[in-house]
Amino acid sequence: MKAVGYTAPGPITGLTDVEIDKPTATGQDLLVQVRAVSVNPVDTKVRANRPVDVPMAVLGWDAAGEVVEVGPDVTEYSVGDAVWYAGAINRPGTNAEFHLVDERIVGRKPASLSFADAAAMPLTTLTAWEMLFDRLKVRDPVPGAAPAVVIIGGAGGVGSIAIQLLKARTDLTVIATASRPATQAWCTEMGADHVINHQLSLTEQIDDIHMGKPGFVFSTTHTGEYMDQIAEFIAPQGRFGLIDDPAELNIKPFKQKSISTHWEFMYTRSLFGTEDIESQRTILNEVSAMIDAGTLRSTATEVVGTINAANLRAVHTLMESGKARGKLVLEGF
Repeated sequence: MKAVGYTAPGPITGLTDVEIDKPTATGQDLLVQVRAVSVNPVDTKVRANRPVDVPMAVLGWDAAGEVVEVGPDVTEYSVGDAVWYAGAINRPGTNAEFHLVDERIVGRKPASLSFADAAAMPLTTLTAWEMLFDRLKVRDPVPGAAPAVVIIGGAGGVGSIAIQLLKARTDLTVIATASRPATQAWCTEMGADHVINHQLSLTEQIDDIHMGKPGFVFSTTHTGEYMDQIAEFIAPQGRFGLIDDPAELNIKPFKQKSISTHWEFMYTRSLFGTEDIESQRTILNEVSAMIDAGTLRSTATEVVGTINAANLRAVHTLMESGKARGKLVLEGF
C-alpha cells in the first residue's frame, strides 16, 4: 500500500513516498481505509526529533475513513462504518492507505461532514476537550474570578475548536489572542467574545475589557513568552493549562495566587492504556452529534491536495512557520 514516511529524524526533505505492507486487524483493532488526513504540530516535532527503530516510520495522527476489517474482539464497529480518530503516538501513523487503530479511541464520523472536513478535527478536538473539561474543569467556577477563559493562540487548530466548545457547552466569556487581521477575524468567526493581540500587553488589553481577572488560561503556543503576564492577569486560585513544550517553564510566580497548572497530552490515555481510554470514543461521538446538530463546525481551512510526500512537505513547512490558520487537510492517494 502507499504511504509517506521517513527513515531518520531531520528536515522536511526526509519525507518520502513509499510502498509498505498492508496490515491485518487483530484484537480490538480496526483496519481503516484512510480517506483524508490532517497535519498537526506533533507531526513536525516527531519527524524532526524521533529516531526510527524500523526501516520506515509513518507519521500522521488525524484521519477519517472507512472500516474495511475488524479484529475478533471488536464490539462497536462493523465493516463499512465511517469513522474519525486521532490514533496513538506509539503506533504507525495515518499517512497510509490503510491504518490500524484501537476501536476504543475511534468515533463515528459526523454524517454531515465530508471525509476531508472531518479529518481536520479529532486530535485538536480531543486536546481541547480534555484540557477544558478534564484538566481545567472550566464548568467549576473559580471563586471571585471573572467567568472567562483566555486562549493564547486562538486561531490555531486547538484554539479554533476550543473557542467553539466553550461557547457551545459553557456560559464563559472567551478571550482569544491573535496578531494578524486574518487570524483575528477567524477567532471572531469561531465565536470568541474578545480578540486581543498577543504581540502587545495581554494584561493591559484584558484590563481594558473591564470584567476583572479571568479564572482560566489555556495556552496553546509560545507559552514560555507569556508566563509573567499570565501570573499577573489570572485570578487568584485560577487554573492554567498548556499543551506546548517550552524550553523552560517557571511557575514560581504562580505561588502567591495558588494557580494550579495542567499539562494536556492527548495521547496519554492510549499510550498508557488508562482505565478510561474509552472516553476518547465518547468525546468524539458527542462532538460528532454536535456537528450534525449544527452546534459546532469543522475547523478545516484548506484541502491542500492528495496524500503524498510533496504535499506533506509543503504543509509541514507552513506548520513550522507558525502561521497556519485552522487546519490543513490532505485527501485521497
